[in-house]
Amino acid sequence: MRVVADRDVCMSAGMCVMTADGFFDQDDSGVVLIASEEVPDEMRARVRLAVGLCPSGALQTLP
Repeated sequence: MRVVADRDVCMSAGMCVMTADGFFDQDDSGVVLIASEEVPDEMRARVRLAVGLCPSGALQTLP
């Protein structure tokens, strides 16, 4: 599973970081950063939840 983030759409709510800290982070402006496109197996459930909770829809999972 891979994740991509549209940083232009991100509204800096931080739900991703609160849900899957360590995979998601925020820059100094609060915009989402991802550790890598490939999600480690042990983080898949939390990352999927974070993608679903993103209020702006900036996050997307890919196969």
